[in-house]
Amino acid sequence: MIVTGHPPRNPQKSGLPGRLASTVAPVLERAEGLDEESGLRKLVAGNWKMNGLKAEGLTLARALVARAAAGDPPDCALAVFPPATLLMPVAETLRGSGIALGAQDCHAEASGAHTGDVAAPMLKDAGCAYVIVGHSERRIAHGESDAEVCAKATAARRAGLIPVLCIGESLAERERGAELEVVARQLEGSLPEGLAAGEIVVAYEPVWAIGTGRTPTAEQVGAMHAHIRRRLTAAIKAGAEAPILYGGSVKAGNARELLSVANVNGALVGGASLNAAEFWAIAQSCP
Repeated sequence: MIVTGHPPRNPQKSGLPGRLASTVAPVLERAEGLDEESGLRKLVAGNWKMNGLKAEGLTLARALVARAAAGDPPDCALAVFPPATLLMPVAETLRGSGIALGAQDCHAEASGAHTGDVAAPMLKDAGCAYVIVGHSERRIAHGESDAEVCAKATAARRAGLIPVLCIGESLAERERGAELEVVARQLEGSLPEGLAAGEIVVAYEPVWAIGTGRTPTAEQVGAMHAHIRRRLTAAIKAGAEAPILYGGSVKAGNARELLSVANVNGALVGGASLNAAEFWAIAQSCP
């Protein structure tokens, strides 16, 4: 269910469009909301998943735009990832708001006989700046391998999109102490070659925390994000500048603690992004 809430009553504060106008590559800006450890601007991204008909999606998008226009901007960049059917109308609604648009998946080919799939150039044409690749729900339900995820991320870059590369371990993998190995393997197997600064975002989402209400401790998140940062830096030249988002039951109640952890450069928000007030409160939690 999509919930919009009410826009903030603080119209005298303004400036969000100017601060967030460059949201195609906003997370590398050295501006308000930067991560003190890395100097990267935080990104809060809302994955709407398979939720929302046109009326609901536009109502949610308009509620976010209204909050942006009313002032009191969050100290981070913002992006939303609606289902494919809503990309073009939401793109039009977001125009000029400073909130970026992303898609939830893309095909590895730019065109061809792939019934039901959407190519990265089509997403770019629809107004997207980002695309999620390798989400655990696709790795599990669709059997996507690291090689397939890498091909999708490569296609996204070729089309001028920034891939949001998702990685994360299952509960069984964590319980047997394999979480670091699993995440490293997913990361290194899914990264395209030759990435430059601003061309990749990584999202760590422990599978056992997605939609379950369970959240790792700040210490567990910090240890994993430090591990990912080391692996990223070893794997690509731009590894020190690639934002690492945390995802997995992020809510307004735990966002500030999670977003304050070293090497957590933002959040990939699932269910809470369907509530405009909750999503905005998460963004406002950026330290």
